[in-house]
Amino acid sequence: MLVDERTLTLSGGRGGDGSVHWLRRKYVPKGGPDGGNGGRGGDVYVQTVRDIFALGRYAERKVMQAENGTDGSGNLQSGKNGSDLVVSVPIGSIVTNTVTRETFELLEEGEKVLVASGGAGGLGNAHFKSSRNTTPMTATSGQEPQSYTFFIELNMIAEAGIIGLPNAGKSSFLNALTNARAGVGAYPFTTLDPNLGVYNGYTLADIPGIIEHASEGKGLGHSFLKHISRTKVLVHLVSAEEDVAGAYQTVRGELSAYRRDLGKKEEMVVLSKTDTVSESAVQEKLRALPPGTLTLTVLDDDSVMKVGKEIIRRVSGSKRR
Repeated sequence: MLVDERTLTLSGGRGGDGSVHWLRRKYVPKGGPDGGNGGRGGDVYVQTVRDIFALGRYAERKVMQAENGTDGSGNLQSGKNGSDLVVSVPIGSIVTNTVTRETFELLEEGEKVLVASGGAGGLGNAHFKSSRNTTPMTATSGQEPQSYTFFIELNMIAEAGIIGLPNAGKSSFLNALTNARAGVGAYPFTTLDPNLGVYNGYTLADIPGIIEHASEGKGLGHSFLKHISRTKVLVHLVSAEEDVAGAYQTVRGELSAYRRDLGKKEEMVVLSKTDTVSESAVQEKLRALPPGTLTLTVLDDDSVMKVGKEIIRRVSGSKRR
């Protein structure tokens, strides 16, 4: 199951305490202070990985902390620094600090951002030795780390987004073109999560069915509309079994209502399931859709490849919006 958002509380490690200790050796009768400093607490980083399901790793973990630094000890031994914590997130994640409102948008594989610093280690009594204070009894405690709550949201990156009403044939088309294994069924909302497939090196995303008022949260809601925002081209499937003009306008209206620029994104329209109606009905329905609409029998190899080639042509000639 795709997890596309997660709230995590991330804390650095606490710094280790400084040590109060005195040199005790047989032939050093006036051994001085030799308490070491505490180790620094580990930092917390967020790093992108090429794994769209990465947020699912944290389904049972809402609070995470880097390793604490250890305390200093005698013989001027400093404590060990705590290990850093690295939280893996998918490419395309937006990480928002809910306290400071600072936001990081991570678009490249391997991007690594410091989000919470560990506490500094405390100072041992050796640090406070001076000509006026030869026997310092003072050491300081390790500092507390930064701790913040972050909202992590996946804004999926795909070259082409396949959209349409439920049962328009989106998953079947993705499977036929890319050998993906998206679930298919003769009922609405078979696709509950975006499915991905790769065709000729380009990533295609099958976006769950958009219905009227989806931009207001109805049905599967607007949680999946956001995944369309970074696509270069929209592949809008309209089923020949529907009132094609009404179905087309419903989806277009929801895109514009969710975000105006989505309504302006480059689109190719595909009349799907053309094998379910007569040829004369296909021609009538094509006249009700924008000029240049392609036809698609979802399980027909020739029509699938025709649409696939047009997707590649448009994606390779488009600038990401």
